[in-house]
Amino acid sequence: MIAFDALMQERSVTLAARRLKVQQPAMSHTLSTLRTLFDDELFVRVKQTMEPTHRALELHDPIRKVLAQAQDVLRAGQPFDPLRSDRQFRIGMTNGIEVLLLPELSTELRQVAPNVSLSARSVDPGDAADLLDAGELDLVVGCYNRPNSWQRGELLFEEGVTCCFNPELLRCANPIGLQTYVETPHAVVSLNGDLWGCLRPGLEEIEAKLNIVASGPNFLSVLMIARDSPMLTTLPTRIAEAYAPLFGLATSRVPLPFSPNPISMSWPMRADQEPGSIWLRSRIRSASFVRSRQRTEFAAE
Repeated sequence: MIAFDALMQERSVTLAARRLKVQQPAMSHTLSTLRTLFDDELFVRVKQTMEPTHRALELHDPIRKVLAQAQDVLRAGQPFDPLRSDRQFRIGMTNGIEVLLLPELSTELRQVAPNVSLSARSVDPGDAADLLDAGELDLVVGCYNRPNSWQRGELLFEEGVTCCFNPELLRCANPIGLQTYVETPHAVVSLNGDLWGCLRPGLEEIEAKLNIVASGPNFLSVLMIARDSPMLTTLPTRIAEAYAPLFGLATSRVPLPFSPNPISMSWPMRADQEPGSIWLRSRIRSASFVRSRQRTEFAAE
């Protein structure tokens, strides 16, 4: 199963052998054995890569789950020493969380866990649960739905939204009034090309419309649009606080009753008591961007 997984990941006998630290003939022999066991080619050469067959694709998710469970069983009885561990943690995040979490977390790891590595990827909310189940991720952080019953989740904070604009190009009162807010051209973040982008659910909930004229695939691109054009943009408050000043943008409260978005982390139930997972979750809880939002919310209460 380990060899099969390596072949699926690398799509190359040579690279899979290197990944498992074995000689290429040994990996070729293992592939031959796999083909006999499953009565299928499993991998066929297409140009420079080994592409999986339909049977291999069917096997991939179940095998990943079994390997993830076995790995967690082996880790469960072992203490986690961040100073000595060379473990790689794999984290999924929704758009925007990476620019808040990764710089601080990476810096801290270099200080307290110098041999631990961090692999992060952007994950659509609809894919998060399956990636945790398959063992491809150890943890997800961001605006995710309630996890499945066999997964664990924890609310980190609830995030509001803040309006940003270039005061040199868009001269308006601050805080921005309702009429100005709904009539002024607006740029938003959109992950799927929808012009309303990430604001669509919130706008539909309060039955409001904005003059949205542009969208970008991430927060940085939208901040640059607002920097160079007489337009508004509405972003998660923590993103606006951290990055609007870097782009010379002013910030304003939003004059519409948007509901706050829950920002949470989720992980597999099988890893709930695993020492390394416990340690990673504690690092995320102590991150300054999490604690700063919690302090703001507690003060408001």
